Amino acid sequence: MRGCMLDQAQLGSAVLLSVAVLAVVAGDASSQEVTYARDVAPIIQENCQQCHMEGSIAPIQLTNYDEARRYARRIRTKVENRVMPPWHLDRTVGIQEFKNDRSLTDEEIEKIVSWVDNGTPFGDEGDLPAPLDFRDPDGFKLSGEFGEPDMIVKSESYTLEAVTQDKWFRPVTPTGVTEPRWVKAIEIRPIGKDTKTITHHVLAFLMQDEENSEYSVGPVITSDRGGSMGGAGLFMEWAVGKDGEIFPDGAGKLMLPGSQIRWEIHLHAMGKLVEDAQVELGVWFYDVGDEPKNRTRLRMFDARGRNGLDISPDEMAVTQQFHRLRWPTRLENFQPHMHMRGKIMMIEAMYPNGRSEVLSRVDNFQWNWHVNYIYADHAAPLLPAGTTLIVTAWHDNTKDNPNNPDYTQWIGWGDRTVDEMAHAWIDVTYLSEEDYEAEVAKRDAMKAQQSSGPSGSPNH
Repeated sequence: MRGCMLDQAQLGSAVLLSVAVLAVVAGDASSQEVTYARDVAPIIQENCQQCHMEGSIAPIQLTNYDEARRYARRIRTKVENRVMPPWHLDRTVGIQEFKNDRSLTDEEIEKIVSWVDNGTPFGDEGDLPAPLDFRDPDGFKLSGEFGEPDMIVKSESYTLEAVTQDKWFRPVTPTGVTEPRWVKAIEIRPIGKDTKTITHHVLAFLMQDEENSEYSVGPVITSDRGGSMGGAGLFMEWAVGKDGEIFPDGAGKLMLPGSQIRWEIHLHAMGKLVEDAQVELGVWFYDVGDEPKNRTRLRMFDARGRNGLDISPDEMAVTQQFHRLRWPTRLENFQPHMHMRGKIMMIEAMYPNGRSEVLSRVDNFQWNWHVNYIYADHAAPLLPAGTTLIVTAWHDNTKDNPNNPDYTQWIGWGDRTVDEMAHAWIDVTYLSEEDYEAEVAKRDAMKAQQSSGPSGSPNH
């Protein structure tokens, strides 16, 4: 009897202990519940709010809990499918190191999905992050890094009717440059909320006398090569999703005295009269006396192929084009450009020895976000003379494409959004053979250092 009494007492203690343990475990599990205040708000604040705020380019605002909860299902879908934040690069192939990577980590995506699936709990108000001091949504995006531009060039203004065909406005504006200046960074911005809405894209061509200028310098224009590497050409292209262009140390664009900007501004009506639509170009210069050695040019690498775009109704189309590099080259970025049927774009390098590799591949192209993928300095493709760049484009003109306005139509090349394009905008820095070899040696040394331990011995 006494033994039974003792066993029951022990059993009761064990039960109480188990209940206590379960309560602790439950408490720990509860504390790990994903909440808006502690887990989701910092992600949205860091990656979304600059665009999803009043006066910025996004159609909805995500500046507080009520707004995030209202659009929770939409947020979940966009984030899980890696449509937002806009970073549509294939993460399984090619270069993955960029200066402007805005993608979410797998852990951040899991947090947002879990938060939505569990009823969007708010959590403890004390866990909310302090508000960030965002830049002016109408200001230059690069001003946070470089300060206000050293020079601003404004286009003429244009008034767009409420209902009309697409317009291409092509004014010419003097830059006012009176001495040769090297450019470190550039950015284009539409001025005003309505101008942002009606502006599809902007091209800014730099017009200047390259052949006769006494300031033609560097490996790109010399007496033995003449102008064979091309003149100033396209200064910058802008579309929604592109923040600007920053050139690496030792490279930039050259503006000459008397230069002008020839604009091409593609406008589309929004059902409302927009008066005095205008865009402007911000330029940040290298300091005088600190000029870079190499010159960068923005080139259009076509992917239409020999026969051009000829996309049949309700079909997928694949086109491809080859571009041989005559000089050692560093590619600074990769920016695919297609329209509503664009699906995938890939750039490969075929080296002179026959080896080939994928440099970058966008496998989830979004026609309304023209993201410029800017390579990290140490990862930017460094290509020897004789390398062939292969640019391949996939278009989906089928009824299964939700962006397709009419899958029964034959589609060809055209400037309208309902037409198609297939090319990549790439900033190209041509190098001398000497500079190329120096860059290769520098990277080899960096790789050797990374493969060694603290003592300099190889890691195994």
